[in-house]
Amino acid sequence: MIPLRDDAPRGSYPYVTVLFIAVNVAVFVYQLKLSFESPGAVEAFVYSFGAVPAKVSAALAGEYSLQSGLLPLLSSIFLHGGFFHLLGNIWFLWIFGDNVEDELGHFTYALFYLGCGLIASVAHFLANPGSSIPAVGASGAIAGVMGAYVIRYPWAKIVTLIPLFIFFTTVELPAVVILVYWFVIQFVSGAASIGSEGGGVAWWAHVGGFVAGAVLIWFRPRRRRFRRVSQR
Repeated sequence: MIPLRDDAPRGSYPYVTVLFIAVNVAVFVYQLKLSFESPGAVEAFVYSFGAVPAKVSAALAGEYSLQSGLLPLLSSIFLHGGFFHLLGNIWFLWIFGDNVEDELGHFTYALFYLGCGLIASVAHFLANPGSSIPAVGASGAIAGVMGAYVIRYPWAKIVTLIPLFIFFTTVELPAVVILVYWFVIQFVSGAASIGSEGGGVAWWAHVGGFVAGAVLIWFRPRRRRFRRVSQR
């Protein structure tokens, strides 16, 4: 299922969501530049700024620089492994991020996004503490946005593209159906990956980010909204 758009109204322009999309695109363009210059350069860049669980473990044990080991837990959310990885993430961020930003306010939303991304990276580390494979991508932070969305806008209608063999159709589904279904897939896939080498999709980062987003917004009071009244 691919969400295309939602019907939840917003009262402000999503400046921070657009900013995060722009930063992700800019970093990806820089990665492409490095890859054209030297394959080794982009690999070194990803290893330096991607979240490598084994480096985190070494840093916590005092065998590695704390800054070099822990900072990538946050910087990794702005790196991507390929064009479609980037495209899928910014698409989901655009669809769900604007309403969450409108709900939280621009500054709080920025902190919320970064916080969910950091928690997602920590969840991935806890699931794979010995992995030497760099984890990259904004999907953990965006999972947090999706977790917040399902709490605040569970019954918003999402126009969704559904493939049926070689054909495609669109249906309107409540956000709670799509996002809970997505979360269950992440959780089951994460449980099935326990004991693996930690490569492929960072399922537990998705789970951790989603839960973080849902919990954080649950404890925040709803934003008061005022409607303008015109007098005749």
